[in-house]
Amino acid sequence: MPPLAEQQKRKDTFTAPLTVLRLLTPLKIFYEAAKKRVEPYNKIVGELPEIRRDTVNLVKQAVADNRRAYVLVNKHAEGIAPLTVEALVDQLRA
Repeated sequence: MPPLAEQQKRKDTFTAPLTVLRLLTPLKIFYEAAKKRVEPYNKIVGELPEIRRDTVNLVKQAVADNRRAYVLVNKHAEGIAPLTVEALVDQLRA
């Protein structure tokens, strides 16, 4: 799939009352490679700044448009989903 920002550009308007973002394995990394990269899932093994930035921007856009935003983070994204969520929250609060 294309990066989040590119996917968003393909859609001119949003008609749903909510936005759902799924952060899965990094782009161009196969599932098994992503799994090995992040095991044992106890720390962030590689921040994904582009994904974080795009996620924060899309959440801010949803809130500005009076839509709810849900972000689902998979452990294969950066290594440990709760820490990725925490980092996203910190960026949203900044």
